[in-house]
Amino acid sequence: MSALKDGRGSRNSLFFLVGMALTVPGCGICAFSQAGVPSKHAQTPDLGPNVLLVKPSMSASAVQAQIDRIYAVQQHNDFGSERNAILFLPGEYHVDVPVGFYTEVTGLGHVPEAVHIVGNMHADASLPHNNATCTFWRAAEGLAVTPTGGTMQWAVSQAVSFRRMHVLGDLVLHQNHGWASGGWMSDSLIDGNTDSGSQQQWISRNSEWRSWTGSNWNMVFLGMVHAPDGDWPTPPFTKIAETPIVREKPFLLVDSHGNWFVRVPSLRTDSTGITWRNGTTPGRSILLSKFYIAHPGTDTAATINAQLAQGKHLLLTPGIYELTEPIRVTQPDTVVLGLGFATLKPVNGTAAMTTADADGIIVAGLLFDAGEIKSPVLLEVGPEGSKASHAQDPISLHDVFFRVGGAGVGRTAVNLRINSNDTIIDHTWIWRADHGAGVGWDANLSANGLIVNGNNVTAYGLFVEHHQQFQVVWNGENGRTYFYQSEIPYDPPDQASYTSVPGVNGWASYKVADQVTHHEAWGLGVYSVFRHPNVVLTRAIEVPKKPTVRFHSMITVALDDKGEISNVIDDVGGATSIKPRVTPKVTSFP
Repeated sequence: MSALKDGRGSRNSLFFLVGMALTVPGCGICAFSQAGVPSKHAQTPDLGPNVLLVKPSMSASAVQAQIDRIYAVQQHNDFGSERNAILFLPGEYHVDVPVGFYTEVTGLGHVPEAVHIVGNMHADASLPHNNATCTFWRAAEGLAVTPTGGTMQWAVSQAVSFRRMHVLGDLVLHQNHGWASGGWMSDSLIDGNTDSGSQQQWISRNSEWRSWTGSNWNMVFLGMVHAPDGDWPTPPFTKIAETPIVREKPFLLVDSHGNWFVRVPSLRTDSTGITWRNGTTPGRSILLSKFYIAHPGTDTAATINAQLAQGKHLLLTPGIYELTEPIRVTQPDTVVLGLGFATLKPVNGTAAMTTADADGIIVAGLLFDAGEIKSPVLLEVGPEGSKASHAQDPISLHDVFFRVGGAGVGRTAVNLRINSNDTIIDHTWIWRADHGAGVGWDANLSANGLIVNGNNVTAYGLFVEHHQQFQVVWNGENGRTYFYQSEIPYDPPDQASYTSVPGVNGWASYKVADQVTHHEAWGLGVYSVFRHPNVVLTRAIEVPKKPTVRFHSMITVALDDKGEISNVIDDVGGATSIKPRVTPKVTSFP
């Protein structure tokens, strides 16, 4: 695996497993072969009609036709009901894979090189004029890509995950320098250059590349190998050498005998770089037979809860699950994994999901969509008053997304509330819709995106937008955030509707409660797009003035000619302006 050791790679070194069986250290399964095709005795699980399982025995033309059929539906399907997962068994495929809305493309090998896409894989701007600011809800995981022409295009914005990927070439995060509005990369290797181009903001965690080019407002590099030169504010790079504590997202895996597993990566502390440099990602493998495989339209919260109560893990196949009561995750170390943006929608004004205050619960790969009857919360981690320590086996959330409105009227008081201590948030977008159906100040109601009550909660890649009061309220001690992106609401009709307390216009985007004594955050961008005149926000970030509440690398930007953000943090930073363009930056506070 010399290609992985020096970070450059080659086509020859890619195929370390071709024509041979390989026993991988730490795999805990068995030998892998080139194809990984199920034996006649293995059983392929019933993953439902919205999962395309691609095998090396299939002709390239047949695979391409099915991929194209999915993309024809999902290319411009911003608020549609269709959900898809495309799963590749280990092998080499000569195909072009465009990734549309609500589409997850995943390799089922123990390392990304086990599934090799030769040709192309790409995310394209969903709006005219190369505009990728609405290229949402798609994912690429566990694949090696040798792109035609040497460059892979991944022009994306929010709710797009790029995990455990190996690009044998260059990567661009835009389409011909059209607008793009931020994204996520983790546990990935880029042999060549990564070019952010016109990306407004980006977070890269525990990844590696030969080089990086591009900067705009807010670029965060965490636990990186070869982080680019330069520091905030010019260029706007925030670099943290090591990731303090994280586990990677669980992933599906098929061995050489056709047995299906979910791999649960080990917890890492003070880490840099990828997990799979020396073989499969360290962790434990759970037979898929230990999971209850749920199907939309068939399963209800009651059928799912009955299985969870018996100690089953949960795999949610692609689709929309309308829930008359919450899904309740009650057992420690339960894994809940969604495929193809499986969507949980409460219809009776309840939460969509709650968890116990228990060690090691993992929730990953889900979209929570608010229903028309107002919910108190969509996902609640731990009940109110949770006290237990989970420092040795944290609860973690990975690629967990939230939406209020857009596909129709949605209403909730809070989207995500974390009561449990030591919880890890590993990429989330918590969005009150600014466009689509059911959108308006009195229609899609949402006071807060995230409320953190637990202590020692850590957030990586926190995107929270457009809620009607504080986007984030942090009540717990020792909280940490690495990268924050937030547009405040577009649509307050007037200042009277957008005043938190007398003398304070609006609600700060990021609020640390007055009683908190220890909190720290790195790389924060807060933006305004007011649609009505004479509406302003007094401050983007509001914190108690204590030496142990520390913020680093902050920017505010006005994206239209109405209103302003008057200060970056508390009374520091000054006002935004569009004519002339003024984008206040604060390097550290206090």
